[in-house]
Amino acid sequence: MDAAEVQALIERGLPEARVEVIDTTGGGDHFEALVVSERFEGKGLVERHQIVYAALGDAMRARVHALALKTLTPAQYQAQRR
Repeated sequence: MDAAEVQALIERGLPEARVEVIDTTGGGDHFEALVVSERFEGKGLVERHQIVYAALGDAMRARVHALALKTLTPAQYQAQRR
């Protein structure tokens, strides 16, 4: 699996989200993702991660060994960019 596949799965599950994924080891099973979505408003960290895991479905259980997530609302993302 490559970063583009992971990104496509997340974008399919969260079509309005801004998604950036990198392969942290080059081995196709350890990734880091930034996901910015309005769906994260009012949600805690665990709930946000569960939303992303649901978008990844079976790939999260079978093909992705590790996924470091940074999940932000659009307002949080904008505040970090300043």
